[in-house]
Order: sequence, then C-alpha cells, then structure tokens
Amino acid sequence: MALLLADGRLPVGGHAHSAGLEPALCAGMASAEIPRYLVARLHTVGRVEAATAVLARRVALTSGDLDEVRFAYVARTSSAAARDASSRLGRGIARLASRLWPDAPAVRVLAAMPAPARPVAFGVVAAVAGLTDLDTARTTLYDDLQTAACAAPKLIAIDPVEPVRWVLDLADAIDRVAANAVTVTGCADLPARTAPQLELWSQQHANRHRRIFHA
Repeated sequence: MALLLADGRLPVGGHAHSAGLEPALCAGMASAEIPRYLVARLHTVGRVEAATAVLARRVALTSGDLDEVRFAYVARTSSAAARDASSRLGRGIARLASRLWPDAPAVRVLAAMPAPARPVAFGVVAAVAGLTDLDTARTTLYDDLQTAACAAPKLIAIDPVEPVRWVLDLADAIDRVAANAVTVTGCADLPARTAPQLELWSQQHANRHRRIFHA
C-alpha cells in the first residue's frame, strides 16, 4: 500500500506539481544545486509535512479533530502559494479516498473540508489503508522528493536516471527524518521548520503566466 501511495502515477494531481523545483529553477537556481535543494526541502517542508501526516493518521484513527491538525499545519506554512498547492494536492487525495473508502468516517470528514492540506489528507488515507506511523512519514517524504525529481527531466536537459539517484542517495536521511516525525505528540509539538527562500520562490511562481507546473 505504501508503494502504491508513493507511485507518481497515483491520480491525485501530483503530475501538475514540481515540489517547488520549477519556481527554484525559474528564479535562477543552477541545475547542479538540485540535490542540495532536495536536502533542504527534506529537512524543512518535508519534516513538517511528515509529522503532520503522522498526527493526522492518529487523529483519523481516534475520530479526533482533523481541522485542528490542518490549522496547525497552515500556521507553519507561511507562503499562500505553498498552502494553495498543498490544498490542491489534498483535494486530489481526498477525491481518491472517497472513491476507495466512501464509508470510512475519517474520509467523510476529509471530503467535507474545503481546503484539506496534503499531509492531512495523506494521514487520513494512511489510517484507512493500514499504514503505520513510520510508513506514513517515510511515504510522505518520498512522495514529495520524487515529485521534484520526476519534474527535473521536464525542466532541464538531464539523463532521467540522475533524479532516481538523487532520491536513492537520500534514503538514509529520509529514514532519519521519518523516525523523528513519529515522535510528534500533538499539534503544539509539530515542527516549524521554514524555508524562506523556497516560500519566496513559490510566491513569485504564482504570478508567472508561462509555467509548466502549478507549483
């Protein structure tokens, strides 16, 4: 199930996103810096989203307040453009969950949210799909990184094997961040790791008329 959810072909709209890579390249980041970009994203955006997904999974299993988790995540995502991108992906995940598990109470709550954040939606799906906390965190991180990696060949001239190597090289780091994410105990305990430059690039990208990806 974790492999299925991390598949880039999952019909949740991920193909229209680059995990901030297109905004970064449009702003002048050199293609040689992409591996470092992925590391930075893993330890900032990724850390916050993994912990949020873990918390959302637990709340979904106990019929708790998913809105509280969503508000906590939004408070830690300063860029309006990044929040919008997360909501678009969240709606895609919620739509998929509604088709696969229409009778699950947590899925119904998720489907009723007007702007479900990606990690919140992923946490709900992880709960109904039977994923563990660790699998939830690890899959959330991998999905974000492979979104950026898969976008790279569409944005720059590069051997498609290279992005695969970038993600594989981060396997140990993904495991460490995932292990940290499962230590979250509540909304107040969610990490607040920000990446101001990434947020600025996402805001600039939102105003561009010529772009390949939404974000």
